[in-house]
This record gives sequence, structure tokens and C-alpha cells, in this order.
Amino acid sequence: MPELPEVEVTRRSFADRIAGARVLDLQLGKPLRWPLGVERERLVGQVVQSVGRRGKYLLVELGEGCLLLHLGMSGSLQFAAELPPRGTHDHFELVTTRGRLRLHDPRRFGAVVFVATLDDPVAQKLLGGLGVEPLEAGFDPVSFHQRLKQRRASIKQVLLAGDIVVGVGNIYASEALYLAGIRPTRRADQLSKPAARRLHQAVVTVLQRALALGGSTLRDFSSAEGQSGYFQLDAMVYGRSGQPCRDCGTPIKTLRQGQRSSFFCPVCQKP
Repeated sequence: MPELPEVEVTRRSFADRIAGARVLDLQLGKPLRWPLGVERERLVGQVVQSVGRRGKYLLVELGEGCLLLHLGMSGSLQFAAELPPRGTHDHFELVTTRGRLRLHDPRRFGAVVFVATLDDPVAQKLLGGLGVEPLEAGFDPVSFHQRLKQRRASIKQVLLAGDIVVGVGNIYASEALYLAGIRPTRRADQLSKPAARRLHQAVVTVLQRALALGGSTLRDFSSAEGQSGYFQLDAMVYGRSGQPCRDCGTPIKTLRQGQRSSFFCPVCQKP
């Protein structure tokens, strides 16, 4: 599933190129997770102002309204002057004067939703409960620790919930907890102030590293320019069950938390 770094890498790969483009046409395939919520005629003629991001949502700002794009579990975007004919799994295409923006999504858990403004109830339902952005100034260690003290669930599950800090998905939560020396099963409210500070810095470090490496390509992720990510080759624990820890040599272990796999070193990460 594309996580925050993959979504941000995607945004950066086409945002500047599509800004200023005028919409010529809209082409749809099979229905995605939610209805688009707008007629084709309302989009044709509009100009793309910018492409932002909130959590794992891309925000394509138009002259009037905004398209919220989510890549779901298997989605990826392409943007190019010309693309091959649409295939079975190409379910959304915005044709503009600067190229075609196409969503490819084999499992159709992705979404493209039009909202008049970001104050629209639909936008608020999707974005309103998201936590702070981990790579922005609002993510500070003091507030982070205070919020963790209010949660009795395991720290891994709290990170994945996204209501304290947004976008730290399964891969990067496992990696950040390793870097901070914290077992994924530790209760969030039991983290000391120093431990929370270590985790705060680890989240920032891991996400910045992932951005620098173009995200992670485990199956089919690629940027809008078709580039794969390489963070998975640098992973310390994720996907390395049974392999020796890169620091101490102890075999990496795996456990299931909320139907997701958590990877950790039983020596380097304290219970």
C-alpha cells in the first residue's frame, strides 16, 4: 500500500508539470471506492492551479473545486504528454493541455472525489480526522508525547491509526520503532518522554530517508514518471524476518498486529 513517502514522491513527480494546464476531457473506467461526485462538463475548461497533499491524499486544486486522489492499496499515477491506450485497470484519466493524468488501480480501492472546497462535508469526512504532518513544524516531540500518554493501545497501532501523526504506515512505523529502540508491542501511554522524543526523531528521519530514495517499491509502485523507489533495499527490519539484524546479528522476528505484520529485533528493541 502506498504510504506518505510514495504519495509525496508521486506529487513531486508531476505537480510542476501539470500546474497551469487546462482540462480538455475526463475519461472514466470501472467505479472506484467512492463516486467522483461531479459531471464531466464541470471539469472541462478548468485550469489546474496546484497539486498539494494531506496525509495520503493528493489535492489537485482547480479554478473551481478540488479533486481528492487516493492511491488505495495498489494504485499509481502516470502523467505524460501521451500514454498508451487505456487498459482494464485504468479507471480515471484527466486529459489536459499539458498531458494525461491517469490512475492505474488493479484492486480499485483507490478514489478520486470532487469537492467544491476543502470545507465541504465530504472533504472534512476524509481529511478532518487526520493527525499532524510528520515533516512539518506542527509535529513537535512535546505534543507527540502528550498525545501518546492518552492512548493505551500498542505504539505500532497508534502510529498506524493516523490521528496523532498522519502517513506513518506499516513499513515506516516498523523502521521508525527499530531506529528508536522500541518494541512495536509497547503500550503508547507507557513511553517515557525520552523514548517519545527518540521515536519522534526516528519518524522524521525514516520518512526523509524514504523520500530521498523515491519511496518503497514492493510490488508495483512507481512515480508519475514511472520511477521505482529503493527504500526497501535499505530497510533495517521490514520484510527481513529470519535475517540477521544489521546491528547485532540477532534474527529479525515477526508478529501480527491488527492484521499487519510487524518486524522487530528482539535485542535492539526493548519490550
